Amino acid sequence: MQRRKLGTNGPEVSTFGLGCMGMSDFYGPVEDARSIEVIHRALDMGINFFDTADMYGVGHNEQLVGRALRDRRDRAVIATKFGNVRAPDGTFLRIDGSPKYVREACEASLRRLGIDVIDLYYQHRVDPNTPIEETVGAMAELVREGKVRYLGLSEAAPETIRRAHAVHPITALQTEYSLWSRDPEDEILPLCAELGITFVAYAPLGRGFLTGAIRSIDDLAPDDWRRNNPRFQGENFQKNLALVDAVREMARAKGCTPAQLALAWLIARNKHVVPIFGTRSIERLKENLGALDVELTLEDLARIDAIAPAGIAAGTRYPEAAMQALNR
Repeated sequence: MQRRKLGTNGPEVSTFGLGCMGMSDFYGPVEDARSIEVIHRALDMGINFFDTADMYGVGHNEQLVGRALRDRRDRAVIATKFGNVRAPDGTFLRIDGSPKYVREACEASLRRLGIDVIDLYYQHRVDPNTPIEETVGAMAELVREGKVRYLGLSEAAPETIRRAHAVHPITALQTEYSLWSRDPEDEILPLCAELGITFVAYAPLGRGFLTGAIRSIDDLAPDDWRRNNPRFQGENFQKNLALVDAVREMARAKGCTPAQLALAWLIARNKHVVPIFGTRSIERLKENLGALDVELTLEDLARIDAIAPAGIAAGTRYPEAAMQALNR
């Protein structure tokens, strides 16, 4: 497994991390035993970077990751997040970055994970009602107390990142980035390079769409969140299939799968990007890691740019209400 460094002073992590959200929430039925098996196999295959959040499954995902890694803690870099507050039934309540909540959320995550220190602690979404200096100041106190090692932000705007970094070094910035979500290339990726922040790319396979396995909305479970995602709806779905078909054609020519091509493109473009893919399948885990063996030439990269230029995807990344919480 290849390695990449988190920030300027952070740990080395596997080039690909494992996003664990779907093991508890949003993508249909889940099975804990199978998910733990996937986490263990990921470790055995060289992945040491695991991503969760307190909102995934309303705490269930942290408990699951904690159980899976309890006797393997020394081999894992665990990242979790706070800020999106949900009721016990899953109803979204608010975004909270107040210093008091930062501490409460951290203590709760430590208990659920069953660990003494969180390796990487993200603010999941920026709270518009709390100055970022106050939020990051409270997170920095957790670092000084030994409860957190490194700090991160998610879906933050460039100016917010600068202000946060001035309070305490930001080690990682997590934002959606893939062949159909290339917005970070404009400002965020250059800023991360300037400040020495590692970019963690979530949804690197377009929430599964770029794998080519989803050909109809009926391929998704009835309670799958993606049914409410604009890119999976109506005419947008059909337009986005054209992008997937072009990716599939190029992947066939390269002797790899569409997923491998999409992941190989991400790591070839920027050595400071760490994609985190999600899967509940050992077969998909193996397939995705096969991207490490896909070599892309400059000509290949140019062709991919032509196939999937910025703005190619039809529809917004989230429904309108959720879009309001991005890039602020």
